[in-house]
Amino acid sequence: MNGTQTWKRIISYTARFRAQAILAALCAVLSVVASLVGPLLISRAVDHMVGPGKVDFHSLLAIIGALAAIYAAGSLLGWLLTYLTNRIAYETVNGLRTELFDKLGVLPLKFHDNHPQGDLISRFVNDMDAVSDGLLQGFQTLITGIVTIAGAVILMLYISPLMTLVVLVSAPASYYMAKFITTRSQQLFRDQAKVLGGLNGYVEEIVGGQKIVQAFHYEDQTYERFERLNDELYEAGVKSQFYGSLSGPTTRLVNNITFSVIAIIGSLVIIAGRLSVGDLTGFLIYSNLFAKPFNEITGVLTQLQSATASAQRIFAILDLEPESPDAVDALDREPQQGTIAFERVGFAYDPQRPLIKDFSLTVKQGTRVAIVGQTGAGKTTLVNLLMRFYDVDRGSIVIDGTDIREMTRDSLRRGFGMVLQDTWLFGGSVRDNIAYGKSDATDEEVIAAAKASNAHGFIKRLPDGYNTVIGGSGESLSQGQKQLLTIARVMLADPPMLILDEATSSIDTRTEIVIQKAFLRMMDGRTSFVIAHRLSTIRESDLILFMKDGDIAESGTHDELLRQGGYYAQLYNSQFATA
Repeated sequence: MNGTQTWKRIISYTARFRAQAILAALCAVLSVVASLVGPLLISRAVDHMVGPGKVDFHSLLAIIGALAAIYAAGSLLGWLLTYLTNRIAYETVNGLRTELFDKLGVLPLKFHDNHPQGDLISRFVNDMDAVSDGLLQGFQTLITGIVTIAGAVILMLYISPLMTLVVLVSAPASYYMAKFITTRSQQLFRDQAKVLGGLNGYVEEIVGGQKIVQAFHYEDQTYERFERLNDELYEAGVKSQFYGSLSGPTTRLVNNITFSVIAIIGSLVIIAGRLSVGDLTGFLIYSNLFAKPFNEITGVLTQLQSATASAQRIFAILDLEPESPDAVDALDREPQQGTIAFERVGFAYDPQRPLIKDFSLTVKQGTRVAIVGQTGAGKTTLVNLLMRFYDVDRGSIVIDGTDIREMTRDSLRRGFGMVLQDTWLFGGSVRDNIAYGKSDATDEEVIAAAKASNAHGFIKRLPDGYNTVIGGSGESLSQGQKQLLTIARVMLADPPMLILDEATSSIDTRTEIVIQKAFLRMMDGRTSFVIAHRLSTIRESDLILFMKDGDIAESGTHDELLRQGGYYAQLYNSQFATA
């Protein structure tokens, strides 16, 4: 998408502000007309001051009064123009930011897996601000510039066609010089926006993992990398701003040369008696007004180029293909029983590196399935496929006799409760975080879920109990406490199927025992998948699957697998063998 296409698309977002845009254009025309009438009156005032003792004060006073009224009206219209353009620009970017946020909600999970959070935040903040500034400056400058140029040309032709020709000859020179510079600086602004996004992503990454950085004494290395990225941003910013800023001085140089030539020609015409001093004065003002829009446009071209590069980064996200939509006849009915079958499933994150080749498994209703294996064996991938975060490449997954691709994603996911190793809390009260999956829950239900997850005790010790407001990442809570809140959240939702992915990995042993009892009560009669490295948490499972290279290497109960003496037995003995 080139710059022209980008700005056409940005302007299309202002369509709903057509009435405000028309009013803004009217204000621009009237304010420019006021600025054009002023020099005409000034030229008449100069002609009323012929020489010493030959000043027509009566006429001058009338002209001064008219000028005051005209410029006051022009200032008022200019203020209204600024107000309207600000409103249009910020409302447009507000809608664009909302669309971008909505887009993130429909993009497939692989997009979020492959894009740094800091870079996405940069598109929301820095890139949006750049588009807002560019739209604001560009809209106002374009409207006033066109009207000013047209009006100045007409009035200059009225005063002197010869000098007007000189002015018009200089305009293409200014334009092409500015275009030559901005065309070459546009790529520099793209590079600047890209480097800025990378820097934001790195800062967000390091700030979020500051404890790990300090624990491994990695401060010097992180500083060195930050310094490199910061230097890259500095170099990209200096180059883009330097080359972008050349357009202003070059066009002003052309305009000043033109102004000098006009002054010389005008003086000769006055000597010849074909032009008055007032007319030359007015013409010089009009020539300056004619050149002013070109100077202003070249002055904001740097900003416009930055806005263009930022808008292209935003549109790059908006143009991505969303997650494949549900079928038109998809069933909006969440699973009730929990009988699950994987039928010859094949899947790969990278087509060149297949992960799951031919996976088949049938899980009856109410079965507690534990999945163990080495890192990268495909344990979490099964959960991703089951929840349709990713769709299978081959085969099918069937729940209660229905292919999950024939269900809406919402109804499918309502049938599962997930507790992950990585906790996620949002800025709000403790109560709101627990009731995230059931917004209409009563206080009694929330408290009951908290008690069942063993979170009630520490919640009551918080300053405001369940009304305590916590930050977006729960900084005031320990990792174990945050995990207890996420467990309470699932217990409150009470889904028919459960997925526990290292759900107790951040909890101390004593608390883990209590949680395991709560999980056993919650899993009773429900189909459950438990992914765990701590094998003490899965001994009571009805079925244990040991996965290796995306397939089931061993399956059975805890005692059966120990008797086989295979992979599971080796892993179990490595954790519990006595010295």
